[in-house]
Parts: sequence; C-alpha cells; structure tokens
Amino acid sequence: MLVKLNNVSAKYDNELVLENINFEINSGDFIGVIGPNGGGKTTLIKIILGVKKLSKGSVEYSDNINIGYLPQQNNIDKMFPISIEDVVFSGLISGNDSDKFNIRKKNAKSKFDELLHKMNLYDIRKKAIGTLSGGQIQKTLLCRALISEPELLLLDEPNTYIDKESEFELYNYLRNESEIKALLLVSHDLGTISSYIKTIACVNKTLFYHNSNMITEDVLHSYNCPIQLVAHGNIPHTVLKEH
Repeated sequence: MLVKLNNVSAKYDNELVLENINFEINSGDFIGVIGPNGGGKTTLIKIILGVKKLSKGSVEYSDNINIGYLPQQNNIDKMFPISIEDVVFSGLISGNDSDKFNIRKKNAKSKFDELLHKMNLYDIRKKAIGTLSGGQIQKTLLCRALISEPELLLLDEPNTYIDKESEFELYNYLRNESEIKALLLVSHDLGTISSYIKTIACVNKTLFYHNSNMITEDVLHSYNCPIQLVAHGNIPHTVLKEH
C-alpha cells in the first residue's frame, strides 16, 4: 500500500465536494480517474498530496513515500523567466534548505540527463518555458515530476493543450513508467486513456472503483458518472447519449 483514503470527505465553503471516499493505491497501479467537471477529481489529487484539508476521515501513507505531481498547464505562468533546466530541477526543492537542494541537484544530474534525452529536451534545456510549445511544456513538467524518482505519480489532465503526437508519446512513456511506479491519471477522455491505464476510478462526489480498463455505458450509469463514450470502428466517431 502506498496511499489509502479512509472514509474521506472534503468541503469548499461548507459545500461537500467529496463524500465517504475509500480508496487505495498500490505499487504497479495505473489508475485512470474520470468524472464530470466539478465532480471532485482535482480535489482528490489535492487530498492525496496533503494540501487539501479533510472534513472527515484520514489518509495513510507508506513510510517515506515520495509523490510526484504533474499539474494542469493552465496553472503554469508562461511569462515567468525560468528555463527548462530550472523548472526540472525545481522538482527537487523541499523546504528552504539551499545546501541540501544543491546536493540533491548534483546527485540527480544523471537522472536529469536521462529524462531530458528521453523527452528530446536536452538540446533546448536553456530555453525559457514561455517560448515552448504545449507538448514541450508538458514534457518539461513531466521531467520535473519524475526528477525525484517518486513511487507515486499524480497527473491532472496531462493531455490538455498538447497535440496528438505529443499525447501519444506522453501516454506511451507513462505506460512504461507504470511498470516501476504507481500512476494516477485524471482525464475526461476515457476513449484515449483506456488503452494505457489498468483500472478506472469514477469520481462524482463519491468514488466508484472499476478493476478493469474496460467500461460500458451501463456501468457508467450505475456509477452516476455522466461522461461521453468513444466508439472505435472503421470511421472514428464519438457516441453521445441522447439529449
């Protein structure tokens, strides 16, 4: 067990957004988190990160767990004058101890080189983040999340603002990473992520766990999880519920 939520509830301005969540993340998991806008997906991530106060329940962590986090791109200030290199190494910052940070940075140099070469970012590592494409920014943020070699990686809508080629590269890389660490991926696009993830959690105020990467409209209905389904065939198309 890496993280376990026990009967967890959370509020914003006295409004209950998550209620009675029981959920466990283990090594080797690759969990896709789906659900409607406002259903509590990002709040779930904040709870796991320990930055959202609980109104009820508790969260257990394995000893000395290291958690990586890839935020949504719309939370990134592209005007801030910082390079790819500095963004990635900022993933090693812990507290205000600059001496320990410099030691961690030195020790992580080989991991830094490995990550940036894999993401085709090494040759442009000095470029400012504001000059990058959406895919390059997302790969930079992924390197930042991975530089500390976490046991658990949380990703909040990682395919936002990136093209299909970058999306394909990202998800293939994550599938390989899931063999050595646990991943929790928040997405609205079940059709895309279903071929990469191992299991599904549907969050709509409460949480329903589906121990498979295959899910039907009937199952979604029973989970009270109103999202669109994608049908695969000779002609790519999306099937929407009658409305």
